[in-house]
Amino acid sequence: MKNSKRLLASLLTLGLLAGSATSQASGWCDSGKPVKFAGLNWESGMLLTDIMMIVLKDGYGCTTDQMVGNTIILETALAGNDIQVFGEEWMERSEVWKKAAAAGKVIGVGAPIVGGTQGWYVPRYVVEGDKKRNRPAQAPDLKTVADLSKYPTVFKDSEEPSKGRFYNCPAGWICEQDNTEMLKEYGLQDTFTNFRPGTGAALDAAVLSSYKRGEPVLFYYWSPTPLMGQIDAVRLEEKPGVDKNVVTMVGLSSTFHQQAPELVAVLEKVNIPIELLNQNLARMTSERIESPKLARIFLKEHPEVWRAWVDEAAAKKIQASL
Repeated sequence: MKNSKRLLASLLTLGLLAGSATSQASGWCDSGKPVKFAGLNWESGMLLTDIMMIVLKDGYGCTTDQMVGNTIILETALAGNDIQVFGEEWMERSEVWKKAAAAGKVIGVGAPIVGGTQGWYVPRYVVEGDKKRNRPAQAPDLKTVADLSKYPTVFKDSEEPSKGRFYNCPAGWICEQDNTEMLKEYGLQDTFTNFRPGTGAALDAAVLSSYKRGEPVLFYYWSPTPLMGQIDAVRLEEKPGVDKNVVTMVGLSSTFHQQAPELVAVLEKVNIPIELLNQNLARMTSERIESPKLARIFLKEHPEVWRAWVDEAAAKKIQASL
């Protein structure tokens, strides 16, 4: 009899502990605490954030919110758990992130974007020709940045015709400084104008207008972006050993990572194939669709992507909300 009572007590204790563990696993949203996201101001970051917010809200009953600010402010807020999720963290670019990670205040999970890149690009028709316009390749042997020394006249600068033009990032951007050093490193500073557009929009306009006219244009850019979803461009190779692939993760506050494991399990699975993401970013621009609306369109049109992130019960709730 005593043994039976002890067994029953043990089972009850285990049941209570299991119940406690289950409660803790879903405790963040059940307690009414909102999941606050970084309000990112670039297109891929906006779309990824809005998609994640819908998944947590409609699939798991979470209250979600965004905090707007520049990257440094938002990463600092993440380290202090003032926000919990940074939807697209470029790991190697941020000193704020590196310091917070070293201090154990933030944790990166998953890989929302695989195949992100940055580098120097030219339109494919420059290298391979343009059959539609019946134009031959203007730089058929152009494969690397070093090869540009043979082709400054192809990318003629209208203001300095004796030189080619390289479209750099706007002054003040980190990439502008890196590209300026690359021009020197490859010995191109005397044969190419280091042209810095005033804004990111001006860089986009210069590249897109040249592309639509079928003209040669040499420019720095990165992916995923709306522009890369609108054009067919070739990235020039750099010296052996240089890796310009972009590492992105979902940034989480350590507090959130510890206290919301069931939500972390979702966020660490979030991933959108790069080509599909670029296509949707191009659509955002060309059709002028706001990110929150496009996020719902994406979820409706591509269940084969997001259903892999969530359990079946959440998938049914998300599908019903669409």
